[in-house]
Amino acid sequence: MGLLRIMMPPKLQLLAVVAFAVAMLFLENQIQKLEESRAKLERAIARHEVREIEQRHTMDGPRQDAAFDEEDDIVIIYNRVPKTASTSFTNIAYDLCAKNRYHVLHINTTKNNPVMSLQDQVRFVKNITTWNEMKPGFYHGHISYLDFAKFGVKKKPIYINVIRDPIERLVSYYYFLRFGDDYRPGLRRRKQGDKKTFDECVAEGGSDCAPEKLWLQIPFFCGHSSECWNVGSRWAMDQAKYNLVNEYFLVGVTEELEDFIMLLEAALPRFFRGATDLYRTGKKSHLRKTTEKKLPTKQTIAKLQQSDIWKMENEFYEFALEQFQFIRAHAVREKDGDLYILTQNFFYEKIYPKSN
Repeated sequence: MGLLRIMMPPKLQLLAVVAFAVAMLFLENQIQKLEESRAKLERAIARHEVREIEQRHTMDGPRQDAAFDEEDDIVIIYNRVPKTASTSFTNIAYDLCAKNRYHVLHINTTKNNPVMSLQDQVRFVKNITTWNEMKPGFYHGHISYLDFAKFGVKKKPIYINVIRDPIERLVSYYYFLRFGDDYRPGLRRRKQGDKKTFDECVAEGGSDCAPEKLWLQIPFFCGHSSECWNVGSRWAMDQAKYNLVNEYFLVGVTEELEDFIMLLEAALPRFFRGATDLYRTGKKSHLRKTTEKKLPTKQTIAKLQQSDIWKMENEFYEFALEQFQFIRAHAVREKDGDLYILTQNFFYEKIYPKSN
């Protein structure tokens, strides 16, 4: 007995396809509304938390400037580059904030836009510098470097950051948009459903893996000038290098994240006391991995490396790596394969005039 096949008339087939398409559009619209509602709820919760903290400080009495310990008058800005282990590192700051007595605040920009409007720049600078209730404070978010000196600020915040091999960062971001990660596995991602591998994307000349997508770490360090976001700008790279050396306290690399954390703990214990042990032996709550990630082939890597954009981003990465390794070499010593922070290597003598 053969298989019974039920064939639908063409008109019914067309109606079924249309109905399915309408249903999918409806579901997409509902998901978008839910995501917008979630974002509004998160903002409302954040505003409520801020009001609670401000009320608590008001009840405790206004903080007197004279009694405001200089050690507490510190603000760190971590203008995190996407897919550089930024969430992993930030979670360490969250884990330590209660114990080390500082505040952590996420800078949530609309659609993760790294460039602020001029009026938002003014608001942000004012918030950072005058919001004493949030000091000492650790601010983090996907924003490009902002020069506080332009706004007449006397005491600038401390900038830190982490960067990553540019191709590895792009590959991680490519799969993150499609499959998410193990940090929030249920969250729907922008490119969810696209099963195309990174290798296939590069072979087909896709836009999501184009060399232009590599241009991100340079503009993040360059800042808010228009030329910073001009893909392939030599001026932007030179400015990014200048800022890295002159405006950043420390810039680490994803591939050597533990050493970056160790140096921060040694130099800024007010914030990072206990960070190294937490990273090494903690519950691993700080770890975050992109799911379904497939390493690119040598052919794919070679094709991207032909691009002038890759050459510039890689030059900037190598520059940052060399700077980080130089700082580390003068701050630690190696014994039996482990690194140890050097003790103080300077002292004062020949102090005049002599006291009676």
